[in-house]
Amino acid sequence: MDRGMGKTIKRIGILTAGGDSPGLNAAIRGVGKTALGYYGMEIIGFRDGFRGLVENRRIKLDKSTLAGILTVGGTILGTSRDKPHRMVIDGRTRDMTDVIKENYQKWGLDCVICLGGGGTQKNALRLHEAGLNVVTLPKTIDNDVAMTDATFGFATALDIATDTLDRLHSTAHSHHRIIVAEIMGHRAGWLTLGAGIAGGADVILIPEIPYDVESIAEAIRRRSRHGTNFSIVAVAEGAMSRDDARALLAAEKKLERAKTLHDKKEAKHELATLEVRHAGNTMRLAKHLEELTHLESRVTILGYVQRGGTPSAADRILATRLGSAAADLVNEEHFGVMVAARNDGTEPVPLEKVAGKRKCVPPDHSWVRAAREVGTCLGD
Repeated sequence: MDRGMGKTIKRIGILTAGGDSPGLNAAIRGVGKTALGYYGMEIIGFRDGFRGLVENRRIKLDKSTLAGILTVGGTILGTSRDKPHRMVIDGRTRDMTDVIKENYQKWGLDCVICLGGGGTQKNALRLHEAGLNVVTLPKTIDNDVAMTDATFGFATALDIATDTLDRLHSTAHSHHRIIVAEIMGHRAGWLTLGAGIAGGADVILIPEIPYDVESIAEAIRRRSRHGTNFSIVAVAEGAMSRDDARALLAAEKKLERAKTLHDKKEAKHELATLEVRHAGNTMRLAKHLEELTHLESRVTILGYVQRGGTPSAADRILATRLGSAAADLVNEEHFGVMVAARNDGTEPVPLEKVAGKRKCVPPDHSWVRAAREVGTCLGD
């Protein structure tokens, strides 16, 4: 049965915003092939995120454009971190929402589908509140978008980080070293926790559980006393010591309480200072552990390798499911929602419930419990 029977043919815009991620092209393909082949819609891709909507940089997506992109990393549309309401144009920061609305009407769009992480969900909500029909898909290797079981990009990054930890075991064992591997994830620990468990890390440090460096050192010394003179430490880029975490929390609360512009500026400056101080934290941690344990330490920073390359089978399936479901929602004229992964299906979630929220690792999560029970040190 044709689900599109009796429906008006629609013209969809689609863009990818924020950081690149494995599975973006699979999601574009999922939206495109469903919209074109199943519903008979037109689809226009806008280049480099929301900037493409402002500058009318677009490409018509057809069967030939969508062919062969399922296994390709990155995004054929390009991406950027531009915000519609704060976009730099000719050296000045301007609100380009009205320009986007004009172009939306100019090209006869019935909806814009936005693929992205937390920032993209907020920007899409702003456009929806400005009168545009919007549907979003959750993308990020951090897996921290609220209200969805999973984000595409996470599974691939998890495989890459796990493979790296697997490879580091042999050199750590051969040289009796501490290997500290920094894994991405911003302020959420899903990627580090998952890779640490799957890769057999001896210590896992995530932002949700502030660490005490002496506790880590004692766990490593305990391994040495039992005859194991090497350790793998998986540390999230956002992981913090207890002292740093307290300072950050205090600064964030100060910003929340700020009433005047002066107080807000002061609180933001304090937060920025803390972020600058946090840079290089992994190197300092490795040096401190070396001093406390008398074991040679080496640091590996995985960096952007986690965001590149061919998406895993799991991410291709998830991105295709979510992309196809997005086209379904457009056909049903169900807008202002994010397509969330829910068990083996999908669920439309109002953007108001997603924007501005972050899905962090709960302290009692099953992954955390499993890590503790197999003897992994979590730094606390």
